[in-house]
Amino acid sequence: MNYDLIVIGSGPGGYVAAIRASQLGLKTAIIERDELGGICLNWGCIPTKALLKSAQVFEYLKHAADYGIQVKGYEADFPSVVKRSRNVADGMSKGIQFLLKKNKIDVIAGLGKIKPGKKVEVTSKEGKTEVYEAKNIILAVGARSRELPNLKQDGKKIIGYRQALTLSALPKSMVVVGSGAIGSEFAYFYATMGTKVTLVEYLPTIVPLEDEEVSKQLERSFKKIGIDVMTDASVESVDSSQTLSKVKIKTKTGEKVIEAELVLSAVGIQTNIENIGLEDCGIITDKGKIKVDAYYATNKPGYYAIGDCVGGQALAHVASAEGIICVEKIAGHHPEPLNYGNIPGCTYCVPEVASVGMTEKAAKEAGYTLKVGKFPFSASGKASSAGAKDGFVKLIFDAKYGELLGAHLIGANVTEMIAELVLARKLETTGQEIIKAVHPHPTMSEAVMEAAAAAYGEVIHL
Repeated sequence: MNYDLIVIGSGPGGYVAAIRASQLGLKTAIIERDELGGICLNWGCIPTKALLKSAQVFEYLKHAADYGIQVKGYEADFPSVVKRSRNVADGMSKGIQFLLKKNKIDVIAGLGKIKPGKKVEVTSKEGKTEVYEAKNIILAVGARSRELPNLKQDGKKIIGYRQALTLSALPKSMVVVGSGAIGSEFAYFYATMGTKVTLVEYLPTIVPLEDEEVSKQLERSFKKIGIDVMTDASVESVDSSQTLSKVKIKTKTGEKVIEAELVLSAVGIQTNIENIGLEDCGIITDKGKIKVDAYYATNKPGYYAIGDCVGGQALAHVASAEGIICVEKIAGHHPEPLNYGNIPGCTYCVPEVASVGMTEKAAKEAGYTLKVGKFPFSASGKASSAGAKDGFVKLIFDAKYGELLGAHLIGANVTEMIAELVLARKLETTGQEIIKAVHPHPTMSEAVMEAAAAAYGEVIHL
């Protein structure tokens, strides 16, 4: 069968691209070797948020007395927590199936491999092979958990995020290696559920891509719930021959050995670009990623790539945006290239972390003269009422023009609040405009207005 577009991979980049293509009148097919929705819906964003919600509810029960409520005899049913998470993921995957059917997109099950002449060879699970042709092909093949040479995952004692989502029982102890979004979310989840967690980070701060003040606040919050945080530390080796694994960790003060039931490797991702036909088609890669232009075209006409397998932030919402831009360009529209400097990043532990734009350090290094405003949630009436006073909003402005250079939030619900600041940056909103935009009271979001006011010496409630 001939198509206008074939998309390989049905994650948040692939399925969004396919649906937008169908909306634009392109005859479209999508190829998926596993479950519809890709890693994000089945093994990433969605099931982890379901687990985190269960942990949050459990935490509420632990502290119910703080709200004047007595709760007796509660306990966490860990298998049921995991089951709920899988049910949520399964429901979302079925939702993608419905959307693809609604938009008249052909779903082809199997492993897709590109061929010269804009062809795709699809091998089914039974080993049957068919070849499809299209005017355009988009690779949305995603990525997987990265393995370090000295931290090989065996799926039993040294695990990746997939196994961490589906454990049959709650481990008594765990070492989490890597404190990015994945590592920090799992560290919070397991610590809250009752596991003794040690979080190991190679760099000087946890969530190392975030502003340093945010990293320090999260470390304090993690320590408060019993997580041992080790920064400037690296795992040298893991001896998993005994019941408890012995994790040798190199620190500034010397080597330490920690015993743990499980070791979770959360040291980043690796793209799925092997054995998909790139070499056969002469498509150029660079540092393990497919090289593309501003509209996601590869060096070979008719072949495109989006999402985790290309440069840019490996985030679901980035993949979706790239897919839409790519398809609109294919369809003859004139989309605006994606501004990678205005992409929000979110970490869904408690307290949540959200940011967009430059950190204070990066802005200074770029030569800006800054106005920096910070408003703590300890001064927020809504945060006090909710019992969620940890954290703050920090805004960074260019002193000369009032441009919002960066926003860094840590606290309850900040992953919902960050969109206001992404929009503000998109619309080139100034600090004074944020101050004069009336925010509702009492809300967590009024801390954004107060932080802007603090930058200009106009803060009222601090």
